Amino acid sequence: MIPAIRQQYNSQFSSGAYEALLRSLTDITGITPSFRVAETPVFVPAALKQQLIAAGDAVIEVIRRKDFNALTEMAIPKGQVVPQQDAHPQFLIVDFAVTQDEAGALSPQLIELQGFPSLFGFQELLAAQYRQHFDIPSSLNNFLGGMDAAQYETLLRRTILNGHDPKEVILLEVLPQQQKTLIDFVRTEQLLGIPTVCVSALVLEGKKLYYEKDGEKLPVKRIYNRMIAEDLEKHREELGTLINFQHEMEVEWVTHPNWYYRISKFLLPYIQGAYAPKAGFLHEIAVLPKDLENYVLKPLFSFAGQGVIIDPTPADIDAIKDPENWILQQKVNYAPVIKTPSGPAKCEIRLMYCWPDDAADPILTHNLARLSKGKMIGVNYNADKDWVGGSSCFFE
Repeated sequence: MIPAIRQQYNSQFSSGAYEALLRSLTDITGITPSFRVAETPVFVPAALKQQLIAAGDAVIEVIRRKDFNALTEMAIPKGQVVPQQDAHPQFLIVDFAVTQDEAGALSPQLIELQGFPSLFGFQELLAAQYRQHFDIPSSLNNFLGGMDAAQYETLLRRTILNGHDPKEVILLEVLPQQQKTLIDFVRTEQLLGIPTVCVSALVLEGKKLYYEKDGEKLPVKRIYNRMIAEDLEKHREELGTLINFQHEMEVEWVTHPNWYYRISKFLLPYIQGAYAPKAGFLHEIAVLPKDLENYVLKPLFSFAGQGVIIDPTPADIDAIKDPENWILQQKVNYAPVIKTPSGPAKCEIRLMYCWPDDAADPILTHNLARLSKGKMIGVNYNADKDWVGGSSCFFE
């Protein structure tokens, strides 16, 4: 999106350098990414960077409301409330589509948000490998808060460990070896020394939590929570008997499971401004918009784009039996602003915030980008195309 840098990158691109980048990700982690890594990073101009920051601030303003817990009480499904929720989530992620007005000016538009971690380990590795294998101008930075890689790792350690011995902190996931984000789990373990543990390995004795490994029972004081509730239900039969997370436990969460629901699509109707498309709870919409083709229908409790209806019809809406669990959001037109040798690509940018327990406010740290040449943005939907997939931004 910075024309001169884009033109230079494309002209100097080589498939050999790209293949070397992919090999380096595998060599460093021992894991081959199970999602497509894009051939290019995204070069973000200063004006769009400032808009992204302002758009993120608008989201945080809602999260900082004094009545936030009361506002989002209905966001948590019945039977899913976990006790001992803390004051705030330790991670926030906010996704924006890159759009373009009639004059060609770029603008971010809010798509999704989550009080949940993202690829905080892998994204820094990916950015470093783009820089190693391609000529990325030194004036561009993949960090948004002015830090460097060492400072970022220190912040990640502060946020996830909070002073605990890494041996007593676990990364918790559902069948982690089967997850597409396994490479991030491994990278996090490399950075912080914490083990990745499947939920089925947890043991609860009274209020004390342990996990079993090689026949040994080890204590858990803090959980880096990467567990998606929908995934847990999907694999419950395969997982067998699990502990009850509604039981009180002497353990700290990063982030607490309640935040996954409170800071989610549930908040979209409450966020307003130039960067927030109009959104409403389906059961509260008395009359459907006449231009329904300009809206998208999203289930509240889904992940990675699952269940989203891009071109809803009145029949689709009539067929929904639980409208209180759906949102109708004004459709956002992603602009094909990334010029590639095989045609333009659309872009989505994720802002990634750390919010350590001792910090007054979220700290904007890293980013994630996804490139697409199809209707859907996620890395699952562009397998047959090139110059698409997961990427990283470098900001002017």
